[in-house]
Amino acid sequence: MGSHFQTIVDLDATAVDASVLAARGRDWLVAEGVVLAERTNCVLGAPLGHPPGPLWAKAVSQEDWEPSDGLNIESGRTVFHGGQGDAMYAICPRCAASTDLYTDHWDVIEGAWDPFEKAIETWYDTGRSTVSCQHCNCSSDLAAWTWEDDYYAFGYLGFEFWDWPEFSPRFLNRFAQALGGHRTVLVGGKL
Repeated sequence: MGSHFQTIVDLDATAVDASVLAARGRDWLVAEGVVLAERTNCVLGAPLGHPPGPLWAKAVSQEDWEPSDGLNIESGRTVFHGGQGDAMYAICPRCAASTDLYTDHWDVIEGAWDPFEKAIETWYDTGRSTVSCQHCNCSSDLAAWTWEDDYYAFGYLGFEFWDWPEFSPRFLNRFAQALGGHRTVLVGGKL
C-alpha cells in the first residue's frame, strides 16, 4: 500500500534564509490551525513532526479522508523527488523542448539520463549545476528545468506532508504568500 507525501518546495529559499523561512511557514500553518505546534512521532523518516491541526480541512481540495500523519520540514540542500517511479521527460527552461528520458514502455533511453544524473550529483554536492539541452544546445541551471508531474525540485526548504488528501490550489497560493510570495512547487509521491 505505501505512504503518500506532498512536499511544498520553496524554490526561492536560500541556504542562508531557509531556517527563518521554515519557522515562518510553520508558524503560519500553526496559526491557521492546519498543523499543531507540538511535535510527535507522526512522519515517516524523521523522529518528530507536526500532526494535523483542528482546521486541516482548510488546506485540502476535498475532505475525502482525514490525514493520518503529519508535517516534516526539510531544511538544507535537498533533491526533492516523487519517490517511486521517475520522470519520463525534462523540459528545457530556454526553448521549452522536452528531453525524453524513457520510452513509452519505461525503458531508459540510452545516454539521455547521463547529463541529468551528473548535474543532480553536482547540484547535491555544491548547490550549483547546469545541463545542456540536446535541442537548443544552451546550458541552463538544473533547478530551472521542469520535470514531468513536477517529479524533481531542487531547493533548500520543503514542507513534507505525509498521508494527507490533495491540497487545494487556494491553500498552495496562500502558503506561498506566507513565505513572502516565493515561487513554490508541489512534489508528490509515494514510498
